[in-house]
Amino acid sequence: MSEIHPATHQADPAKRARLRWRARRGLLENDLIITRFLDLHEVTLSDDDVDAFSRLMDLDDNELMSLILARKEPDPELDLPHVHAVLQRLRLA
Repeated sequence: MSEIHPATHQADPAKRARLRWRARRGLLENDLIITRFLDLHEVTLSDDDVDAFSRLMDLDDNELMSLILARKEPDPELDLPHVHAVLQRLRLA
């Protein structure tokens, strides 16, 4: 089993708590999906996953919901492989 580097998200309980707090949304549907996603995947998120998740959390609720429901795809600034990977996992949550 590999050790967790001290600078990583997984090694810092405060970072993990901030991530979950930041994931709280005003739109109940987003909140439910994101909570389910974190319940399933939080302990296995890589630093790239956390970066992608944080980028998605910067979006407003309606835009985020459109991405989760696959009504649209990410704008160019979010059109990154690690964002697509996390978005796919959110869509399956």
